[in-house]
Order: sequence, then C-alpha cells, then structure tokens
Amino acid sequence: MVPPAAGADRDPAETVRADVSTGPPSRKEHRIRIGEPQLGVEEETAVLAVLRSGQLTSGPRVEEFERAFAAAHGSAHAVAVSNGTTALVAALRAHGIGPGDEVITTPLTFGATLNALLEVGAAARFADIDDDFLLDPAAVAAAITPRTRAIMPVHLYGLPADMPEITGLAERHGLTVIADAAQAHGALVAGQSVGAASTATFSMYGSKNITCGEGGVVTTPDARIADRLRLIRNHGMRNRYEHLVTGSNYRLTEMQAAIGSVQLGRLPEINRRRAAHAARLTTGLEGVPGLITPRQPADRLHVWHQYTVRLTDDARAGRDEVIEALDQAGVEARVFYPRLAFDHDCYRDHPRIARGDTPRAELITRQVLSLPVHPRLTDTDLDRVIDAVRRTLESPGPEPHPNP
Repeated sequence: MVPPAAGADRDPAETVRADVSTGPPSRKEHRIRIGEPQLGVEEETAVLAVLRSGQLTSGPRVEEFERAFAAAHGSAHAVAVSNGTTALVAALRAHGIGPGDEVITTPLTFGATLNALLEVGAAARFADIDDDFLLDPAAVAAAITPRTRAIMPVHLYGLPADMPEITGLAERHGLTVIADAAQAHGALVAGQSVGAASTATFSMYGSKNITCGEGGVVTTPDARIADRLRLIRNHGMRNRYEHLVTGSNYRLTEMQAAIGSVQLGRLPEINRRRAAHAARLTTGLEGVPGLITPRQPADRLHVWHQYTVRLTDDARAGRDEVIEALDQAGVEARVFYPRLAFDHDCYRDHPRIARGDTPRAELITRQVLSLPVHPRLTDTDLDRVIDAVRRTLESPGPEPHPNP
C-alpha cells in the first residue's frame, strides 16, 4: 500500500480500493473490505468529457457541482475546494477565526479537525462526548471561556451531532458554529440537512459515502461567507491579478467536479443501501454478549459512513483478538479512532491545545470497532460478517477481561 503524501486529507486507516463497477463483486468467498467506492461508466464518461473539453482547471463543471451540492444539502451556497482539510481551514478563515481565538471540538475525530484549527492559529479546547460518539452539548457549555469564538461539532461515522442544542448554545454565547461533516453527506437533524444547519465542511476523499478521489465542499447560508470562501480558495482574487485578501490555492479541478456531480446523483441510493445494511447488521448482532450496536436517534438521519460497535469489558475477546479473528474469516474491520485527537506526541505539549477532562471519549477509543457497511455488500457478505462476529464473541473461551 502506498503511504499517503504529507499533508494529504486522508486517514491511512480508511484507505480503500476502488473497483470500477456499479454492482457487487462476484468473487466467491472474496475478502470483505471495510469500504469500496461505487464508480462506474458514468464517472468515466464525465472525466473523458472534461479531458476532451481542454478545460481542466476550475470552470463550468465546478460551478455545476457546487449548485448540485447546495441543492442536495438544502444550503444556499456551496463552495468546492481541494479536500476536506482545506474546507475546514477555509471555513475557519472565512469566519475570521485565527490567533487568540479558541474553538471547542470533540477529541474523537480524525487529526484533520485539530490540524485545521492549529493551521489557522486558533487554540483547540476539547469537550467530552456522549454515548452516541458525538459532542455532549452540556460538556461544550462547561468548556466555554471568554476566548471561545466557535464550536466545531463533528458528525462522526455519518451520525449528525445534536445541532439544535449546539446552535442554540452558540447563539446564547455569540459563537460561530462550523460543523465538520466530512463523513455525513446527506445526514439530517430534525429534518434539516447538516449542510444547512450552519457553515459545514465535507470531504470527498475515496473512503467517503461519495467521492471524487480528493475534494472538499463548504456549505453556508451566508452569502458574505461564501464570497470570502471563493476569494480564499483562489489566492484572494476575484479577478485575475486583483488580490483582495490573503488566500491560497484550494481549487477543485474540473475532473474532480465532474466525478462529484455523478456521485451526487448516486447519493440517495448509496445512503439507502448503507442504512439497509446497517439494519441487517444490527438485527444479526443483537444479544451478542459484550457488544453494543449503534443506534439512530429518532430526530436524526444516520448515513452510516461507518457501522461502529462497542466492545465492552464483558466481551469474550479483546478488540485486537476480534480484529484478528475477523481477518482470518476474510472480513476487514478497523478502529476509528484508536486514540483521542490530541493523544499523539506532536500535540501533547502544544501550547494551543487544552485537552480537558474527557473520560467518556477515552473509554470509547478503547471500545470502538467498525464493520463493513458499504453499498457493494451482498446479503451473503453481511451474513458472513455477522457469523464471524458471533463465532468470535459467542464461542467458549477464557473469562471476560478488559479490552486493551
């Protein structure tokens, strides 16, 4: 496997293979992977049209993709950028967040969330999560200080955070909300898209529900913020050689936008299949000792970017043992994420990171395990996953012990 380039918007644990096919794989007893993007003839045709047009940099296809993305997410504006991390950075900069400002976020997230805050010069303060893996609004309220400028909820695994509570809290304290929706294309809270509830950022990396390889989008209801985003992504220029603000090159290409537009058309069916697969997994895994299956709150639409279970101390096998047993059965399982965002050597003594007290998040990092739920799975595949988990956790074995 080729390692990711420095600074790339990719989680190495999420690296996936893209088979160009619109249907499930036909291999007998094939290895069941944690993710397989759906790419087909439509994407090939769209890319070929771009190549034949001679216009490879930002142009009409980027604009078409932005309009379609905004419409699909109920947002007034969508601004396409080069990847999900630059989407976060651009959104923070567009809202004027930088040195001296503090942003409250979750410790259970990929490093891009924290890296973006540090890149703009802001300080990161972490609040604990609830049992749904998402920011606990009460913990956020307790973490607010006079320096706090924004709250950055992360819609993890495809389940949106409690946006009504978070946005209400932000309004009472005069704070900005910028949601990291990298894993939540099409998710809803109380009937509202996560792309419309606040400024939100999405990733189009290869492991996401829809992809163009690399790419990102910022949605916002604010025309002023959208205009500033377009300046920031293009070296601060509205017209050629007319620099109005300091900016950078965060542009999306025409080829990426062409693929993204096709993928947007697939999104409803992709999310429908993921939801159906999640329901089958939950039914099949009910009652397994030491295993907690994920739930969807009544007021939220989960889009199942990952199907993430918890292994408690009552489980017959530790997490590493379960992963190994599933691997032997031809099923790929991954941990998202084995450490809290700040629990790395490069962050531990960083002057702009306030770790906070996050015992629930610390516990959950030791328990979470994600199983395949992607749309290319067949019923047979899902039954294999269920059987492998049950054999591992229901077989006679040693006395229950704490997970490592």
